[in-house]
Amino acid sequence: MNENLQNEINLHSAGATIRHQSAFDHLKSHQNDFQLDQEFIDKWVLPFYMKIWNTSGSWITDIKELKDEITEEVTATLLGDFNWRTRTVGAYLSAIKNYENQIDIIGVHLLKSELCYSGDLYALIFAFYNNEKTIGYLNQYLDYYLQQPQLHFDQERVMEVVVYLDTINGTNNFAKHMINWEKMLENQNAISKVRNIQTAKFIEQHEGEAKAKEFLASVSNLKFNYNLDTEWITAPLQLLKELREYCK
Repeated sequence: MNENLQNEINLHSAGATIRHQSAFDHLKSHQNDFQLDQEFIDKWVLPFYMKIWNTSGSWITDIKELKDEITEEVTATLLGDFNWRTRTVGAYLSAIKNYENQIDIIGVHLLKSELCYSGDLYALIFAFYNNEKTIGYLNQYLDYYLQQPQLHFDQERVMEVVVYLDTINGTNNFAKHMINWEKMLENQNAISKVRNIQTAKFIEQHEGEAKAKEFLASVSNLKFNYNLDTEWITAPLQLLKELREYCK
């Protein structure tokens, strides 16, 4: 296989599905200078990366049994691997062990958004810590990414976490972002309309005008209109608190 193609496949598998420049390019990501061995992956990644959003199951017992082995070195190694699976597990384990010195590592990962499938977990972790620094990272993320409607990242989930924290803290951070949130939805709808027209032209060339009109009719009423929901936060947050208490 062509080496460049293999590299693209590897990046896609790691979660680097969208490569983009941002206002956070100057920030240095925590990255390992070595590859993880299979034994480490089998122990720390494969059993957990697909389960940490579940609030029940044997994986919770497995975490508890490993509590004395969840060191800062282990979590830093997980967070330093360029893969969404390892980074999300690393952030989760770091939180339950209260390694607050790793908040900046997670914060930079969130801001740079180099990998998919991880931003919502970082936001949950920051809701768990619920301190000035973590709320600051959430606000920084929204300040920038709400103005990037072409990037369908974790704006919705981060907004929901901010709303949740406003509710329990008696703050009003959501209001700072409301105008940009509404503008982002409007801009995403405009972008979607242009893309639909482009798709219709392609369909017309290959399948005819009737099929193109049928496609446009099917998508004409589709709009980005997110309803912010915080219910998904409560149960995972409670589990994190229980694991933190157990793993002290």
